[in-house]
This record gives sequence, C-alpha cells and structure tokens, in this order.
Amino acid sequence: MIPQCCRPSKFTPVTHVIFDLDGTILDTEGIYHSAISEIGAKYGKTYTSEMKTKVAGSVETDTAKTAVREMGLPISWEEFLQVFKDLCRAKLPDAGFMPGAEQLIRHLHSHRIPIAIATSSPQEEMELKTANKRQIFDLFNHVVCGSSDPEVKMGKPAPDIFLVCASRFLDQPKPSQCLVLEDAINGIRGALKAGMQAIMIPDEIVPYELWKEATLRLDSLECMVPELFGLPPFKKEAGLPRSTEEKDAQRELSFSPNVE
Repeated sequence: MIPQCCRPSKFTPVTHVIFDLDGTILDTEGIYHSAISEIGAKYGKTYTSEMKTKVAGSVETDTAKTAVREMGLPISWEEFLQVFKDLCRAKLPDAGFMPGAEQLIRHLHSHRIPIAIATSSPQEEMELKTANKRQIFDLFNHVVCGSSDPEVKMGKPAPDIFLVCASRFLDQPKPSQCLVLEDAINGIRGALKAGMQAIMIPDEIVPYELWKEATLRLDSLECMVPELFGLPPFKKEAGLPRSTEEKDAQRELSFSPNVE
C-alpha cells in the first residue's frame, strides 16, 4: 500500500507533460560523460561524480565552461566544445530509449495528452539523435532546444526553457498544469522555479540530498503511475501489475518534503 502522505491527493492533477531528452527519453548521458572523461584524461585530469552532477542537464556552452573550470584544463572552453562535439557526433544516432520512455510517450499520445520536449541540446544535435526514431518523436507537439532557441535566455536551472515550452502548446496551459520528467537536478530546479511539478528519474551518481528536491523520484519511467497526477492510467495487461497498490510493491518511490 502507498503511505498516506504519498496518496495521489497530495499531487496536483496536470493536463500537459514536458519531457527532458538526454537521460530521460534517450540513453545518451553515458556518451556525454565518456567524451568529457576522455578529454580530461588527455590532460591527466579526472572527471569526478561531483562534476557529472554539475554538468548534467546543462546547455553545451555551460557544460564546456564547467568542465574546463572544474578539471583545470589548459584549453579554452571553445576548444573543449569542438572536441566534445566531434567525440559525441558519431555515437548519438545509436542511443537507445531509456526504460519505460517509449511506452509512456505512446500511452500519453494515445490518450491525447499534449506532450513536448524541453532539451538543452541545440537543434542540430536534436535532429542527429532522433533521425532514425521519428516514429516516436513525431508524437510530440513540439520541441524546445535550449542551446539554440532565441526565446530561451538562460539554460537550466533557470526556468526559461520550461516556460517557453509551456507557452507553445496550442492551449497555453498554466505552469501548474504541466508535469516535467527529468533526470538531472538542474532540470528539476528549473521546472520547480517555473511553478511546475517535477518527477526525477536520477542517474545513480545523483546523491539523495539533491534528488529529494523533486516532487517525486522514480527508479525509471517503467515505475510511472500516471493517475497520481490525474493522467489516464495504463491498461492492465495479463500478468502485469497496474493498480497503484500493485505497482508500489515492485518499485521504490521517494517523495520530497514539499508534497507532505
């Protein structure tokens, strides 16, 4: 059973869902971290878990500046960024879906729930990652690319990208009507600043004191219970648990103080 403090009534019903891309829909974070680590190693520097947390969810320029500063690299952030892009470009088209992402996207679309993407990636990189996955990505109403969209003045953890994303839905919902799905603390903080509820599906490197800031924490999108936020529930399939009580028995959920 779900604890009383974690009952669905403690969450606000939403009408729209905004997805992050890297580490939430697509399994690309490993590609990025590997590239940063490789550049650092070239100069005898170590790319630590703390550094990973700082760059996760950032726009490319911020990632480059943070990596150069934190590792003390003897190159400019512009030089770092060029090498970083070259290392990632060949691998990004082959990135697979994160567990549960494809199912959730199809489910929400089939129930006519407006969905969009708010990613720190530039438009060119977004197209590279999704070119051979159009069947899924064409289901989204729109995509906002923080690194190249002129309306996004500041990257995550600023709320800009989420507010811009919400404004581009045809019915322009209030921020409180939007639910954000994110893997990085920068994205969670940006969504909360925008006045939205934010579910975190954290990388294993994210410490508890950071992910507890989220409205809700899930081990993966396979653990998602849409009805907690007033969204249509998944259909019950033979042999698979679908009620909140059944699903709670097979997942670990942690809730932040702001929903108690």
